[in-house]
Amino acid sequence: MAMVMTDKVLSEEIWPAEGSALLVKRVIMVVLGIALLAIAAKIKVPVWPSPVPVTLGTFAVLTIGAAYGTRLGLVTIFGYMLIGALGFDVFANSTADKAGLDYMMGSTGGYLVGFVLATLALGYLARRGWDRNVWKMAGAMLIGNALIYVPGVLWLGFLYTWDKPILAWGLTPFLVGDAMKLVLAALLLPAVWKLVGSARK
Repeated sequence: MAMVMTDKVLSEEIWPAEGSALLVKRVIMVVLGIALLAIAAKIKVPVWPSPVPVTLGTFAVLTIGAAYGTRLGLVTIFGYMLIGALGFDVFANSTADKAGLDYMMGSTGGYLVGFVLATLALGYLARRGWDRNVWKMAGAMLIGNALIYVPGVLWLGFLYTWDKPILAWGLTPFLVGDAMKLVLAALLLPAVWKLVGSARK
């Protein structure tokens, strides 16, 4: 079944602008998005029974992809990665001494590629209205998470070889937290769309 294009993604509907105001709006959104990604990556919440705390980094990536759309979402993600490549401590496990390109080419490299793929997918699906429905948004988040994990796990296997417990290192400890983030995003974005619709009536 073909998917139907909708008019706008969430950021376009909440803050309509045109001309020079549109450029200013986009710059502000990119700066805020990069700041949100950097802050979210550092927020860690222990979640039983997972041995790995939940970070909000992937949640921020996926929601920005859906709310910003493909093009602005990619500009934001690439801006975030550029700042990280320059050596700033903006990634989940980076530090002042462990950052930059060396860090990005390490075990996190595949997941960063996945961030780009997931942003593309979420922007594409949001443009088709998936972020306006709880079940479709849950499906979009599931797709986005898969697109993050596939290159992430493959890169870990390439770095450390497949005789190591790659899935135990790079997938299974995160599933509980990602399920929680999936539910949160599936409820949040459709709720915001309803608020926007109510405000315009």
